[in-house]
This record gives sequence, C-alpha cells and structure tokens, in this order.
Amino acid sequence: MKRLHFIAIGGSAMHSLAIEMQEIGNIVTGSDDMIFEPSKSKLQAVGLLPKKLGWFPEKLNENIDVVVLGMHAKKENPELKYAQKMNLKIQSYPEFLALFSKNKTRVVIAGSHGKTTITAMILHALKYNVIEIDYMVGAPASKNSKTLSMGAENDFFLLEGDEYLSSVTDPQPKFLWYTPEIALISGIAWDHINVFPTFENYVFQFEKFIYSIQDGGVLIYNEDDEILKKLVESSQHPIKKIGYSLPDHFIDGEQTYLKTEEGSLPLLVFGSHNLRNLAGAQWIAQLMGLDRSDFYEAMPSFTGALKRLELYSKGTNNFLFKDFAHSPSKVKATSLAIKNQFELKKIIVCLELHTYSSLDLTFINQYANSLDSADEAIIFYDPETLRIKNRAPILQENIEQGFGHSSLQVFTQASQLQAILLEKNFSNVVLVMMSSGNFGGINWGALRKRFL
Repeated sequence: MKRLHFIAIGGSAMHSLAIEMQEIGNIVTGSDDMIFEPSKSKLQAVGLLPKKLGWFPEKLNENIDVVVLGMHAKKENPELKYAQKMNLKIQSYPEFLALFSKNKTRVVIAGSHGKTTITAMILHALKYNVIEIDYMVGAPASKNSKTLSMGAENDFFLLEGDEYLSSVTDPQPKFLWYTPEIALISGIAWDHINVFPTFENYVFQFEKFIYSIQDGGVLIYNEDDEILKKLVESSQHPIKKIGYSLPDHFIDGEQTYLKTEEGSLPLLVFGSHNLRNLAGAQWIAQLMGLDRSDFYEAMPSFTGALKRLELYSKGTNNFLFKDFAHSPSKVKATSLAIKNQFELKKIIVCLELHTYSSLDLTFINQYANSLDSADEAIIFYDPETLRIKNRAPILQENIEQGFGHSSLQVFTQASQLQAILLEKNFSNVVLVMMSSGNFGGINWGALRKRFL
C-alpha cells in the first residue's frame, strides 16, 4: 500500500489511474482546477472527487510516497512547487506506469494514428477468448468500459504509446518510458507542431522509440507507410521486424468483408486504415498467444472505440458518425473510408480545428486535399480556443486556401454551426463530425434526432 497524490486528477488518463490505484489498495488523494464529465462522475462514485476545485499544497506532506503529475499541470502549479520544495518523489503518468509494470511483459502500440483502435481490437479479441491482461487504452470501447486495468496476476501489459510529452517537468515522449518487449508502429504523419516544430524532429521521436524496444524484442510495423518502412529498415537495433499491409477485402452493399483462409468475415468497422489496423492487431494478438483463427472469430463483433468512426445515429437511409480525427492524415483517411463505404450517398464532413497544430497558420496547409472525398465540407473553430492556446488569428481565407475544397463553409460560432446543421436535409446523407473537442458544446441530442 502506498500514499499517492495526483496533481490534475481530472485528466482523462489521470482519473482512471487514480481510481485503479485506489481499487488495488492504495491511499489516493488529488486536486484539479477543472474537472469535466465523465471524469467527474467516475471520481465522485469512488469518493475521489476533490471537495473543492483548485490547488492546495497543504494536501501534501512527507507521508506521500509518490506525487503523480498530470500532463495539464503547469510549471507554476502551487502543489508541484511545494512537492519540489519538500523533495517528494514526483513521477509523470507514463513513468508511474512504467515502474508499476517493470516485472510484466510490456506491449506498446505507437504511431501517429490508429493507436486506440488497434489497442481496442487486441483487447476485444483477448476478452472474446477469455484471456486477461493489464492494459491502458486511449478511449473506452463503450461508455461503461474501463480504459485502464492493472492487476498483480497478469503477465502482459498492453499500452497505448503516445508520442506527446510526458509532463511539464518531463518533456520526453510518453512512449519512451515503456521499453517494450513487443511493439507496433501504425504510421508516421507529422503532428504536435507545438512540441515537434519540424517533421524531421517528429520522425526522430519514432526512431528513438524503435531503439527503446528491448534487445531481441519484436516490432510490428505498417509497411504501406513509406516513411515508417524506411525508418524501420534502416535501423540497426537488434530486434525482429515484421511488416503488415492492407489485407484482402471487399465491399458489398455498404458492408465490408475481410477475406481470410476460413472465408469472408463481415466487419462492423470499415476503411483501409481500419483494415490495416486489424492486420497489425492480429500480429500483436498472435505474439501474445492468440491463434489467428481465434482472433478472426472475434472481429465481426468489434464495434470500435468511442469516437473512432463511431456510428452515433442511423436512419432509414442516412448515418451520423463521430470521429476523433483531427490531424491531416486522419481526416483524409476517414473521409476516404466513408466515401468508399457509402459511394451512393452524399458525404458531409464537419471538422473542428481544435488542436495546437490545426490552429497554427504555418501548419494549416498540411490539410490540402484532405477533404476531397467529401461532397460538402464544413470547418468550425472557436476564436476563444485560439486565445487560450496563444495562436495567431486565422482568417476564413487562410482556411479556404489551406484545405482547397470547392464547397467549404467556415463557422466560428457554435450556435451558427448548430443552426445550419439542424436545418439540413439529411436524406441519403452520411454526416461525419470530426474533432478532438466538442464543437463548442453542440446539442448532440438534437442532431441525433435528425437521423432517426
């Protein structure tokens, strides 16, 4: 049993870790200045929701074994400063996970895109076949499922490996902490411009990740990604390298089928990117002891992770999808997948520019042609987000030039965006709402009803 204090306990990953640590017998406290749903309700349900919002150094004392520092805590955080003054042990979220799992076989899923889906596919297949492991995944498979599970008995720890910085005091990428025996890289497409200002610097993080794999370990990689393939093949690190690519499949009547040795499997997920994700997931599951045929048997019931091309509403001839896509490569992959799957329907894509990279004037040209698969494209961004993230103002013409789409509409007010969407005729239409944010608090219930 340890005494743990979480600075920024309300984070999407931090609150799950705090709850898990309490469940296995530790004494847990925490603070945050803002806590949103679903973190708020989950913390409240187990008695970990702070009584007051804010930072309270008096919560810390010499009896605290570890202070876990969340990514959203700032350098000037009063609790962090006090912990440093007291010489308390301070660990970032990934450092804590790495030390906790030091006696387990770590399996890390990395890449600019597809990490969450691949991890969720592996977990689904293992659960279907009644195989228990420890895991950390970026998004739950359903509203009630966990994103983190850690036990004493399991041999494997499956981790989604993020290339973003670990904390304000630990600027190295999170995935460098894990030193896996088994790893996967799904692809490389420049992101996080606020941390990695050049493409070369971004790629270098994945080179370091490859060398962080333990000697004699295994790397599964997407060989359809030329940049990744070149990086892997040029590496002199003594590990086994296994490439995967787009598997054989076909689409029949808005249904995707995977071709296997045992016949054609109908899938609930679709798109070339998801089929590649599946191919990579199969290799990892096999290395974790799951036979190929048992993996394939589980896949027809895989519905995907929340907000990863999630079917949010469906009518007689129309569909509403939510997707986490925000970087250029993800936006392009999702748009193309939707167009190929529903080629006889009108495709409308609504994208919120919400991340540091997407709101950067020097980066926005990376989105060129990413929405070409959409018949109609809508861009939304909140000027207040620009202010909070200290970004230069973006003009409508900057966005129009950056995306280069012939029928692009740009909105900066959530109320205007909602009004336009609720007025549209969605007969024979597929609408995809792409964002890592929430479109300024759009009324999802009202939009959903338009498709029922």
